[in-house]
Amino acid sequence: MHVRAEIQNSVTKIEKSIELLKQRLDWETAPYRLEEFGAMIEDPTLWDDPERAQKLMRDRQTLMDAVDMAKSIAQEMQDNIDMIELGEMEEDQEVITDAEQALQALEVKAAEKELEALLDGEADGNDTFLEINSGAGGTESCDWASMLARMYIRWAEKKGYKVELQSESAGEEAGIKSAAYKISGHNAYGWLKSESGVHRLVRISPFDSAAKRHTSFTSVKVYPVVDDNIEIEVNPSDIRIDTYRSSGAGGQHVNTTDSAVRITHAPTGIVVTSSEKSQHQNRDIAMKALKSRLYQIELDKRSAMVNEVHENAGDAGWGNQIRSYVLQPYQMVKDLRTNFETSDTKGVLDGDLDGLMAATLAQNVSGKSRADAQGE
Repeated sequence: MHVRAEIQNSVTKIEKSIELLKQRLDWETAPYRLEEFGAMIEDPTLWDDPERAQKLMRDRQTLMDAVDMAKSIAQEMQDNIDMIELGEMEEDQEVITDAEQALQALEVKAAEKELEALLDGEADGNDTFLEINSGAGGTESCDWASMLARMYIRWAEKKGYKVELQSESAGEEAGIKSAAYKISGHNAYGWLKSESGVHRLVRISPFDSAAKRHTSFTSVKVYPVVDDNIEIEVNPSDIRIDTYRSSGAGGQHVNTTDSAVRITHAPTGIVVTSSEKSQHQNRDIAMKALKSRLYQIELDKRSAMVNEVHENAGDAGWGNQIRSYVLQPYQMVKDLRTNFETSDTKGVLDGDLDGLMAATLAQNVSGKSRADAQGE
């Protein structure tokens, strides 16, 4: 087969991605592990413990999906290689071109799956809490906070994740002072954890009649939703629970009863709120959010890289930003940790974040790999 160097390069990259996927799966033992899952599922006493049964079913499905994905990528690659050979034999350039384009698209897909396979941190597969708080900049910052909220909701929807608003505080003139969301889906925390930090916006202000350029800051914090299998002890004497009347941004988010719940954890100073459900549900949601925050502290202690990110997050203002979004005088989004940048500011603000996230993930993985190598 006489393929262009560019296409041969794509094939090589796909093969490397497949090999990495197989390594992460421990490919040789995967069939035996699936057999073990099958045997456990057939145990008639399994559902005596629903939580254990559900976890078992999730773990089995995750392994099955990963095995199927590796096989699917390998088969699709071979099918297109065969199509190129057939096109060359029959001198059909259209067939060759279609197969080459398919291989290039598959290269991108395989790279994405390779990155997902590297999401193997203790809580990477968990759902996540996402908190957004406006910072320096007044009304500008509140509007920027609402733009970030929209960006993350769009991103989550594209991933097929479920987004639930936990609490929201409206800005005095526009936007939001703060908002908290629960985002549910496989690897939600693994992807979003890189977003913790301060996000800086530069633009011509829509609130300034003189049309001057303004800089706004908003902080984002991400915490994994604690699994039922992860025990986090909270001493009742360490917390204060208050109920209050919430004030949403309007419409469906207005809560007219004293059902909002605020929990304050005295030893750490952590404050969590929930105001979108009944008082009983809000209490449950807030306790889960508190446990997630405490669990994140434990994760930070174990991970120097994540700890550094959170310690450097600081206040939402000058000097603490992890990413800049510049809309004037030119168009550019740049991550200050990886130097990844794109001029597609509209796409990013519409939720096209995978490139930015993947660059941070790849950097974190390579840093972890170097640290592991040094420790051996």
